[in-house]
Amino acid sequence: MLKRSILHLDLDTFFVSVERLLNSELQDKPLLVGGLGDRGVVAACSYETRKFGVHSGMAMKVARQLCPQATVIKGDSSVYTKHSHIVTDIIKSKVPSFEKASIDEFYADLSGMEKFFGTYKFAGELRQTIIRESGLPISFGLSQNKVVSKVATGEAKPNNQMIILQGNEKSFLAPLSVRKIPMIGEKTFQKLLNLGVRDIQMIQEMPVEMLEGVLGKNGRSIWKRANGIDDSPIIPFHERKSISAERTFHKDTINMVQLRATLVAMAENLAFQLRRGNKLTSNLSVKIRYSDFHTYTKQAKISYTSADHLIIPKVLELFNQLYNRRLLIRLVGVKFTGLVGGHYQINLFDDSEEMLSLYNSMDRIRERFGDHSVIRAATIGGTSVGRMNNPFNGEPPILHAHRQQ
Repeated sequence: MLKRSILHLDLDTFFVSVERLLNSELQDKPLLVGGLGDRGVVAACSYETRKFGVHSGMAMKVARQLCPQATVIKGDSSVYTKHSHIVTDIIKSKVPSFEKASIDEFYADLSGMEKFFGTYKFAGELRQTIIRESGLPISFGLSQNKVVSKVATGEAKPNNQMIILQGNEKSFLAPLSVRKIPMIGEKTFQKLLNLGVRDIQMIQEMPVEMLEGVLGKNGRSIWKRANGIDDSPIIPFHERKSISAERTFHKDTINMVQLRATLVAMAENLAFQLRRGNKLTSNLSVKIRYSDFHTYTKQAKISYTSADHLIIPKVLELFNQLYNRRLLIRLVGVKFTGLVGGHYQINLFDDSEEMLSLYNSMDRIRERFGDHSVIRAATIGGTSVGRMNNPFNGEPPILHAHRQQ
């Protein structure tokens, strides 16, 4: 079996590091990036704030109470995306195949390169190149699979590197907290704690059937990860510039209830796809094709967001401005462009903790039970909208023939 060498790279406290790159006076000072209001959310926090109990995703009001001396910055998604592109271009120029997992996280397949360079030496040189050319701190983990490499990166931080040699995966993972296993969230962590399971070694020693009995189908996946077993592939990076949906009606229509419901359904689903792929949009467009095949579009710039409650009203407003011929409509479409990356599911720089929790809950249900498991009442009467895959998984867009609805 071919020995794999999988590199995981993670830019340390990315938003914070970019702000410090832009303003050297922020170096070594406690720093919070996120919503400035009392209902805002922490998008990123410096290591100096963490000893006070601050963490990303918590209410900014609470974070400021825990660490009142921290400097608070709203942040700028477009600036962070620009610096992410700089790092992406460096990696693209150095490695044969890589995956961009998020705005600040990458995987690279270095398998076979040890014959020519020595993978750990090559990875170290790549890290130094990124630090030198981007000015940003970055850590990496190197092992035979993605899971172990990701955990190793976490253990190497801040601004360091680590290699786990083949055969040492279990011994490396054994003493770590079960919370370090990717895909273990707070609820699963609490279930394991209730069983008295605190470190990964305890999972390694458990029969896989026991873990399945407690955690269901995820039990086997967690058991395999705890044992350092993972064969998931690197998904080659493909930067997607836009995301869209169109619907051609079986019969040309002027039914406003159906048209608006279809537009809401498309906008709602596309916004979910943005959040699923950790993306924000800054440009919306609506398309109408009349029964005489004349096609018109109208677009508008908006603040970066992936939130339904901000996107849907703008889509309907564009439709109302565009629909002026009073002819039967053959097709409607919605398109999002001006995409930027981001870690969080909605625009944390503007939205409240309550809104974040609402979107997180809805999206978890959709991930588990399908796109149509949670929909707005306003979409009833429209044509069905949904997709099976994450459009931002690094693969090229799938092209479909127009479907009759």
